[in-house]
Amino acid sequence: MNLPNKLTLTRVVLIPFFLLFVYLKFPFHYLAALFIFSAASVTDALDGHIARKNNLVTNFGKFLDPLADKVLVISALAVFVELDSVRMNAIPFIIIIAREFMVSGLRLLSAGNGVVVAAGIWGKLKTAFTMVTIIAVLFWLWLKTDFNGGFIDAIDYYVDSIAVPVLVWISTALTVISGGVYLKGYWHLIDSDK
Repeated sequence: MNLPNKLTLTRVVLIPFFLLFVYLKFPFHYLAALFIFSAASVTDALDGHIARKNNLVTNFGKFLDPLADKVLVISALAVFVELDSVRMNAIPFIIIIAREFMVSGLRLLSAGNGVVVAAGIWGKLKTAFTMVTIIAVLFWLWLKTDFNGGFIDAIDYYVDSIAVPVLVWISTALTVISGGVYLKGYWHLIDSDK
């Protein structure tokens, strides 16, 4: 197994540990979850770059890399919907999941027609911004859980009610835009008569 595939597999292995540290309540557990999610995000940035630079692109990587990204991001967003300490409702979560199903369907349809759907700039921007949003929310959860009082309490309402929802909705908007770009680019493959 080559290095990019090992990095992708590492990302998959880190997902249950991320979830474990989110839910186990001990001092600095959100900090541990933040480090794990950040490490997983770094593997996402590295694996594709290394694979393309060194001509190490494999079918295993093409399959697992986007799947690992989706499971990592959806796991974190699902946790945020569930946690009382994060004001994220299910609507952006549903939109993001729907986009992922749509793009996965397009990839399957395209593969059946011998066309590879490569990640475009909008998809990469969506993924990067969503991962940064998740890291920011985890950082905030760590601060307000382990350093409550004083300045943290003073800005708590503004971060929870304004900053976090704005970041989540920007991620959602980028998700919709990138989904629309994919749909427009591969619409010719969708034939309602077939």
